[in-house]
Amino acid sequence: MQDKKTLLVAQAAITMMMAFSMSGIMSLIALGPTALWLHEWPKAFIIAWPIAFCLTLFVGPLGFRIAGLILSATSKRG
Repeated sequence: MQDKKTLLVAQAAITMMMAFSMSGIMSLIALGPTALWLHEWPKAFIIAWPIAFCLTLFVGPLGFRIAGLILSATSKRG
């Protein structure tokens, strides 16, 4: 397990990349490849990134617990 500072920086980087790509993809689907899409994408990203980061603070530990349960269950079988 990584130290808390590394996890925090990783969460910031991962959520930034995911918010950037997902806001771009979803706004492209909604608006099509237009000038309006290019104008709206940065706004969507600026809204999405802090939300994604805050959510990972709660969802991340839950995901690690679920992964641990799954892996411990599969290692007992094999």
